[in-house]
Amino acid sequence: MSDQAQSLRKLVSSHDEPASQPLVRQSARIITVSSGKGGVGKSNFTLNFALALKSLGQKVLLFDADIGMANIDVLMGVRPKYSLYHLLKGEKDISEIIELGTHSLPFIAGGSGMADLFSLSESDLNYFTTQIEQISEEMDYIIFDTGAGLSKETLKFITAADECLVVTTPEPTSITDAYALIKVVHGLEEDVSFRLIVNRVIDQSEARQVADKISLVANKFLNINIPLLGYMSDDAHVMQAVKKQVPFSIAFPGCPAAQDIYSVAMKYIDVPRFQPRETLSGIKGFMHKWLKRTK
Repeated sequence: MSDQAQSLRKLVSSHDEPASQPLVRQSARIITVSSGKGGVGKSNFTLNFALALKSLGQKVLLFDADIGMANIDVLMGVRPKYSLYHLLKGEKDISEIIELGTHSLPFIAGGSGMADLFSLSESDLNYFTTQIEQISEEMDYIIFDTGAGLSKETLKFITAADECLVVTTPEPTSITDAYALIKVVHGLEEDVSFRLIVNRVIDQSEARQVADKISLVANKFLNINIPLLGYMSDDAHVMQAVKKQVPFSIAFPGCPAAQDIYSVAMKYIDVPRFQPRETLSGIKGFMHKWLKRTK
């Protein structure tokens, strides 16, 4: 086993519940983070959201599922040795392709392997599923940072997950595209639960106005409720952190955006888990639904 894999095992086991207490764990909560259009700060939100959850004692695995535009590693200034490609080719197992990023955040780089994921043989898919299930047992959250827009690959990830956080901004085009994403996904899979994140807002009032626009239309035409999970302030520190290749919540922990992201994380931990109609939940339910859509 590589040093990277050993570090991961040690990291995960160090957070395990005390042996004196009965070990009762729910399956990992599967989240996709998506947006109707690019350039709204989706990946930046996803990375810092994952770090905030981790800082609150949660076990988080971040999965860069943005085909062609994977950049989670770039935002952290990390050069991953391996990616999903090496797992799919059978060159490495799941623990070996998991990299430790900023503050030892476990993540899987997608890269070219994401495209290969949709053309695997049945035996290769079974191997991939088994590998993902192994690591999911050690996690509280598995977060997929999907591509922006309505690509076939992005839709497969979102419709397989139980929950989707939709990132938008106050720009009219961003609002329109966020609703379009929700409408298409809901038409494919009614069980997906949505929550809104409004980025680059002046204040909470603006975030609420944006969320109300989307929620009212979704309630009227789709008959679904889409609550506002939280927002992030329009903060110059975010771009400064991107240039430094350090997550803004780490580079500038006292900045408005960092405070906002921790508020979102704390609120999300208290959000009741969405109960799917599928008998399988967590990563097994995700893979079951995902595999049905890749055949």
